[in-house]
Amino acid sequence: MIISNTRERTRFLKFAVVGTIGAVVDFGTFNVLVNLAGMVAVFASVISFSAAVTSNFLWNRFWTYPDSRSKSVVSQIGQFLVVNVIGLIIRTPLFAWMEHILVNWLNRIIPAGGFVTPTFIGHNIALAIAVVVVMMWNFFANRFWTYNDVS
Repeated sequence: MIISNTRERTRFLKFAVVGTIGAVVDFGTFNVLVNLAGMVAVFASVISFSAAVTSNFLWNRFWTYPDSRSKSVVSQIGQFLVVNVIGLIIRTPLFAWMEHILVNWLNRIIPAGGFVTPTFIGHNIALAIAVVVVMMWNFFANRFWTYNDVS
């Protein structure tokens, strides 16, 4: 469908740009909360995810799917939140598992010291993996449920 349909391919590319903006919000918020505020990484991941979801909804509603107006904004927010809560349920244990493995592994091979520590690298790689996995879920679930009123 995406490969052969120009409109869907354009929507997916816009969704990816929105996702990139969301990733900047996600990673930025996450790193501020963990590295400056000293928050536990898993909790910071939940908060940063919430900030990114807010950004993504606004961008998707007004840019990726501007022709999706047969549903009220309240209805779409509700559907978008359901999809993203499921995404958060996928992301949180995946992040916690990957973070634990990566930080332990990187602490054995990278010397500690400086701003870019093995923990910093492990947190961000784990977050990147979780973001990519959940992005695929979010695109398809939102396209076929939240924004299913576009042709």
